Amino acid sequence: MARKILTGLSSSVYEHPFDRKALASLEKMPGVSLLFRKVNEYGIDRLLRLQCLGNELRVTPRNFPKLHQALVETCQILDVDPIPEQYLFRGHGHIQTYIIGVEKPLVSINIEGMEWLSPEESLFVLGHEVAHIKSRHLLYHQIAIIMPTLKNLISMTTLGLGGLAASGVELAFSNWLMMAKFTADRAGLLACQDTAVATTALMKLGGLPNEYLTPATMEDFVAQAREFASDSFDNLDKFTKMLSFTEYSYSWAVMRAAELLKWVDSGEYEDLIQQTNLEKSQEKQEWNFLSSW
Repeated sequence: MARKILTGLSSSVYEHPFDRKALASLEKMPGVSLLFRKVNEYGIDRLLRLQCLGNELRVTPRNFPKLHQALVETCQILDVDPIPEQYLFRGHGHIQTYIIGVEKPLVSINIEGMEWLSPEESLFVLGHEVAHIKSRHLLYHQIAIIMPTLKNLISMTTLGLGGLAASGVELAFSNWLMMAKFTADRAGLLACQDTAVATTALMKLGGLPNEYLTPATMEDFVAQAREFASDSFDNLDKFTKMLSFTEYSYSWAVMRAAELLKWVDSGEYEDLIQQTNLEKSQEKQEWNFLSSW
């Protein structure tokens, strides 16, 4: 299938409103600006990059050509330049990916991700990660994923962040990270441009090996996602606060599929794909936003 190259694509045209709302709430919280200063002061960005460079295999066109090509194609479709570095790390029995690097982003995927995902599904998963570059949220995203480590560090040292956990900043970051997944999944769908592919990718992210992917399991998964949306999303803000107390590294595949399908059913995804001039569309959306004020 020939996929459309989305030249001029801006994250604002597909950003999920829950993502926008959660980020706005996070930015208003006392202690967040201090946290940013401390993260920069102690070189967390450089530390994470060093850990990756010293522990993982760099992906190149020569050693893992299919995996490398999937990232190249993803970035071309989503209009991301330059292409971030890509790394491969050991397996843990399920698919894992992450992106770090505020100044110089890099995307990493584990062995299961390379082996379990089809080339098309890789576009969805890598599009999800590249979305954090598009949204320019890498600093927030990076802090969110290392919050457990920061919390332990705070308990052992005096970095001027002693009241961080008690202030609710940790909760706000984990809540936003969950909401940001909705935006990132939309970017993943824009990368693969196939709802069925996005669905099977989410099922694999949920832990289902390829041999169990049948028409029946796919249909039941979609039915479960739609049931979840109708039964559980009426009070989503309250629900996500509850989710924030849990381990947010879980895939939440059903919840994410439910929200992605709502976007598809609304017609917004198809409207975006069919647009011929995304830059003009972005200008129009910004004007409408300003007019609303």
